[in-house]
Amino acid sequence: MTDSPRRADDPNPRLHRLDRSHGGETGTAERLAMNRTGSFEWDLDSRALDIDEAGLAVFGVDPATFDARPSTVLDRLDPAERARLDLAIDEAVTGGSSSYSVHFQVPLADGSRQWTHVQARILRSDDGRAHRVIGVVRDATAEVTHSAFVQDLEKRHQRQTGIVERTTSALSRAVTVDDVTAALTGPGGLARLGADGMSLGLVEDSALNVVALSGDCVEALAGLDTGTMNDRLPLGDTILTGRPRFITSLDSLVRRYPVLEPRKDELRFRAAAYLPLVAQARSLGAVALFYRERTMFSADERILCLGLAAIVAQSLQRAMLFDEEREFATQLQSAMLPRRIQDIEGGEIAVRYHAAWSGRQVGGDWYDVIALPNNRFGVVVGDVQGHDTHAAAIMGQLRIALRAYAAEGHPPPTVLARASRFLAELDTDRFATCTYAQVDLATGAVRVVRAGHFGPLIRHSDGRVGSPQVRGGLPLGISTAFADEEFPETRLDLVPGETLVLYTDGLVEEPGADLDAGVAALIHEVSDGPAGAEALADHLSDRLWERWGSGDDVALLVLRRSPDTGSPRAPRLHQYIHQADPEGLSDARAIVRQALTDWDMEALADDAELLTGELLVNVLLHTEGGAVLTLEVLPEPVRRIRLSVQDRSSAWPRRRTPGETSTSGRGLLLLDAVAARWGIEPRGEGKAVWCEIGPVGPAAGAKG
Repeated sequence: MTDSPRRADDPNPRLHRLDRSHGGETGTAERLAMNRTGSFEWDLDSRALDIDEAGLAVFGVDPATFDARPSTVLDRLDPAERARLDLAIDEAVTGGSSSYSVHFQVPLADGSRQWTHVQARILRSDDGRAHRVIGVVRDATAEVTHSAFVQDLEKRHQRQTGIVERTTSALSRAVTVDDVTAALTGPGGLARLGADGMSLGLVEDSALNVVALSGDCVEALAGLDTGTMNDRLPLGDTILTGRPRFITSLDSLVRRYPVLEPRKDELRFRAAAYLPLVAQARSLGAVALFYRERTMFSADERILCLGLAAIVAQSLQRAMLFDEEREFATQLQSAMLPRRIQDIEGGEIAVRYHAAWSGRQVGGDWYDVIALPNNRFGVVVGDVQGHDTHAAAIMGQLRIALRAYAAEGHPPPTVLARASRFLAELDTDRFATCTYAQVDLATGAVRVVRAGHFGPLIRHSDGRVGSPQVRGGLPLGISTAFADEEFPETRLDLVPGETLVLYTDGLVEEPGADLDAGVAALIHEVSDGPAGAEALADHLSDRLWERWGSGDDVALLVLRRSPDTGSPRAPRLHQYIHQADPEGLSDARAIVRQALTDWDMEALADDAELLTGELLVNVLLHTEGGAVLTLEVLPEPVRRIRLSVQDRSSAWPRRRTPGETSTSGRGLLLLDAVAARWGIEPRGEGKAVWCEIGPVGPAAGAKG
């Protein structure tokens, strides 16, 4: 009821109101209103309100002073209640409704408040315009009073609703069974359940496995055989019977389960609810909730406990299904990968595979180590597009095909070209990326090709990590589709103590971060990690795969060439200098000087550093690859050092007589002047230029 509700034909949307004036108030009228019902009729055109004495008594208005104005009645309400009533009436009248019903409070003379209910029907003309409202008004205090009982009931209802909402929210994020137990026992777990203790037991092969304990609970008592499925203990009894048990005293607990009698004094709770966990007619286990203060369970509280058990059971069923699918995916992936990596002579290999945390969505990442003729072997890591069983099946076929082509003795470019053709002939829309290398640890020669994949990293013996420029071709499958099966080969040298690292993109992809940042992080961890292949593989798995998360598969292969330990009397070092590394030359000179200082031969450092630079510059300028620098101390009695630079070129250096203005041609002259001895030796596909620096011994004088 309002002074002037908006009429359907009123052009002014603002609500018009009559002037307000306070009517008389009598305590007698308010008392007469108790449990009374009155009626009213409101003419919206004339804005007159006709209300009987019973209705006026409900509002506490004296009939003798009532002037038929709605404001006389409504001004008795508090502003907030008046606004709420006006809004309800206005929405009904202007919104086309045929009736409205609203509860509001009327203040009484004695300071108390009376709940009042108005229910009315809106009469409209043929054109839909509201012109009259008729209804009843009554004292509704008895049915909506805020007594202590109602307030307590409401608080308990809110508390129970909060328990259900918080538990549901926490368990909705649980993926595995471990996640479910963590949600129940982790920080805030008992508070979410509204309990002081909790135990969770699952049925596994007809046995009871207590997987979670928290707070005060029977199953936490030491010495109890909680793993046996029998009715001597409440958790097993609940599972066997499938019926919930609500225990309201320790006496009733020990009477039902006498085995607990000797341990009664150790129990710190007064009531417990043992609840079976059943999902789709399958018994999963049971959960028990323990309470220190409670001594009874009302009907609502029992329903709450059963509801919590249903939520936990549904979460467990979903988590068990995920774990089963996860195990299936892991076993399928394992079956596609090599069961064992063979030992290699002259080095060590470590491989790691981590599957993406995506249930049954198997990935297509793989690794392999392939035995080749002449004590060589091939190493490969790759990734088939997609994360499903189709990707895994293609990966298995492609891995076997690539292994077969490599074992036939084909050079690396041919191996990838044939593998690309094989993938294209599978008539699938998937492509694959990979990096393949043939390795000869006897010489350190590494022949690398890649197809749309990351190139390798090389960790040097001093801990520095290089990323050699390895030319590449298109991904497998795509290269054949575009008739471009060219996979250029890059030759690298792996000196003793150096490590080759091959990996798939899951190791360097961090959600929301640039890929270059992930590669930089990998290089940092390779540099900081331990030297051994197994230890380094573990280090990278721990620091990177767990850091980025589990959104993608990871295949990792670490190959280390065994270090050349030499002997205490004749120390030795090796260093590979990449042709594309602008700092490699200065680093090599610094390494030589530091080594001689460490070996107490600093007097030879200047000559050794000078010849190191000359020999390396000759290789880096006049050949198409890098160089391997070897520095060793010759055994006594001759206290000299031997410096050797090996390259892949078969062209030997020639003596020349440079002119006064020439900028080159003096390298061999410098060797003659500084070295005690020097020479050139064929080495496999290339040569080695060596020199000895130090005192001239009996055998000195012969220049090679």
